[in-house]
Amino acid sequence: MESASQDINLNSPNKGLLSDAMTDVPVDSAASARTSAPEGLTLAEEEELRSELAKVEEEIGTLRQVLAAKERHCGELKRKLGLTPLDGLKQNLSKSWHDVQVSNAYVKTSEKLGEWNDKVTQSDLYLSASSTLEDWNEKLTQSEAYKKTQETLSQAGQKTSAALSNVGSVISRKLGDMRNSATFKSFEDRVGTIKSRVVGSRENSTDGLHSPSGAGDKPPQDNAPF
Repeated sequence: MESASQDINLNSPNKGLLSDAMTDVPVDSAASARTSAPEGLTLAEEEELRSELAKVEEEIGTLRQVLAAKERHCGELKRKLGLTPLDGLKQNLSKSWHDVQVSNAYVKTSEKLGEWNDKVTQSDLYLSASSTLEDWNEKLTQSEAYKKTQETLSQAGQKTSAALSNVGSVISRKLGDMRNSATFKSFEDRVGTIKSRVVGSRENSTDGLHSPSGAGDKPPQDNAPF
């Protein structure tokens, strides 16, 4: 018992013997990694399934590589065509909406809503309510209060139009009277007089500029002294 306790104790000087003894023990790695076969499967069947699983996983990896290459090629084509991700989103949404419209659930829902609408519009309650509203509308439009209100609004509109027309006529008449008044004519005469004076003064000043100098105005002396 003492030798066993000394071998287990890691602090004992014989710990190297324990490690050497453990490394000398043969270990079957394949046997330890392999799990026990499921119930109902023989070892041959298990090996066959494992081989098929490895092939399928390899095919999946190959398909992923092909898909990645195709996606890159698709992106390059879209970039050359000037297609943006937004265009792709719109296209996907349109396709999704089209798929929804042609789906059985959408068609059945549309048919049910159509049937409910027919039932509602053909129901006695709906027809009675529509008839009642039509009666109320006819009674309202034929009532004396409605007619008086309509006549009052029409007369008010006519009076407003006539008042605006009268205002325009009065303004035009006042302007005409003002132009024909003595005060306005006297003012026009004064403006014309001032204008003629200004024009005459400008003409005189222009003639003065073209006349000879003062020394040239004197007549030449024929009998000048020697």
